[in-house]
Amino acid sequence: MQAEKKKLGLFNIFSLGVGGAIGSGIFVMMGFGIAYTGRSIVLAVSVGCLYMLLAYLFHPIMSSMFVLPGGDYDMKAMLMGPTMTGFSALAAVVQGFGMASYGLAFASYFVSVFTGLADYQVLIAALLMVAFFALSVKGTKAMATITTVITATLLVSIVVFLVVGLPKVQPGYFSNADGQFFSGGFGGLIGAIAMMSFACQGTTMAPVSVMPATKKPRKTIPIGILLICLTVAVVYALMSIVAAGVLPVEQVAGKNLSLVAQTIFSPTMFNIFILGAACCAIMSSLASGMTMLRYPLLAVAEDGWLPKVFAKTTKSGYPYVMMGLFLVFSIVPLFTGLSVDALISLVMIISMVMNAYMNVALIKLIKRYPEQWKKATLHMPPPIFNCLCVIGAICALAVAYYLFKDLSVTSMILCVVLLVVMTGLAWLRLKTGAVKKEDLLAKRERIAAAALAATAAEEAEELREAKAAKAV
Repeated sequence: MQAEKKKLGLFNIFSLGVGGAIGSGIFVMMGFGIAYTGRSIVLAVSVGCLYMLLAYLFHPIMSSMFVLPGGDYDMKAMLMGPTMTGFSALAAVVQGFGMASYGLAFASYFVSVFTGLADYQVLIAALLMVAFFALSVKGTKAMATITTVITATLLVSIVVFLVVGLPKVQPGYFSNADGQFFSGGFGGLIGAIAMMSFACQGTTMAPVSVMPATKKPRKTIPIGILLICLTVAVVYALMSIVAAGVLPVEQVAGKNLSLVAQTIFSPTMFNIFILGAACCAIMSSLASGMTMLRYPLLAVAEDGWLPKVFAKTTKSGYPYVMMGLFLVFSIVPLFTGLSVDALISLVMIISMVMNAYMNVALIKLIKRYPEQWKKATLHMPPPIFNCLCVIGAICALAVAYYLFKDLSVTSMILCVVLLVVMTGLAWLRLKTGAVKKEDLLAKRERIAAAALAATAAEEAEELREAKAAKAV
């Protein structure tokens, strides 16, 4: 039965990953990246995709070692200790801040078409959150159908943006005669990479989530991730050339792509692009986020990291209390005056702190499973691997640092409070016995056993295929 489910090949993984990676981030963050570094934003997004691959090093490494039915969730369970597991669980709730940023970004694009609604951006953002919360009640299948339609519209719109926009880029884009290439110096380039990290981080997520349904996943997934990363880097680079090359840098710095789109398109095409590309990209990310987080959010309550009331579900299994809490985290920030980039920075800082921890934890993982590491597609000598893990952790922490240092004092305080509260709550739930360490360790062992069993099944299948090929 397991063999029948493994239907996805390299092209399927590539298509799924590219579609999942190219989303709202590039529409939300491009202007902020240009403000940091000017026209060298093209380097920031290109290098950023490779940089974020290092920050998420545990994804390709672990996918080359094991077949993990639970994808990213299983990876974290195998790598994290008890307190960090709780921190990670609570981080899923804080992801609501990222959803709030989507709402604000959607509203800013939406009112560029419907200008009469400019004074109601916060209300539009809140209504969008409520609408997608309501759609999530319908179930994963409904959200997946919506996401498919939205993603197709998005990709067509991006192609049109590039075809129309690239010929209109002003000559001398890569020259620095006006000082607008590396306008912020080396620090500005690094800051832009950190700022664009949100847009560049999705190249590994989709592939690792479909490992059980992939042919030869320990080979296909890592190779697919590398190809996806390179492709997204090229697409983002071309989009950034249009974004920073059609109009003077000072006009587009800190602004969304609607300003450039207004310049290169006719009024009718502009409206179609904004609604078809920018708004669809953001709605796609919202739909994906609601779909991907539903079960992890329920697990947060079921595992005991929050009071039992949050584990309540409807008869159909919908975690209405937990999703209600998530909705609160998605709507309240809209009324705090926090900017889109500040909300995204808060989410990314927390994610990068976890990534740094997990990249270092990889060093112990390969010692725990030497046989699996020996057979891994990305196997390498231990000194090189250890060095790569440290570099991956540094990359993640560098993103967190550069995002943190550019926050306002209020946002800095909020970030520190979130980190302390999440760590403290995780420690408290463990200390009071609401969550038991032995249960977490037993769960980790069950996940590891399932991963080893799935890996063994894959190896057996490959052996049968090899014997069949020889017989022919």
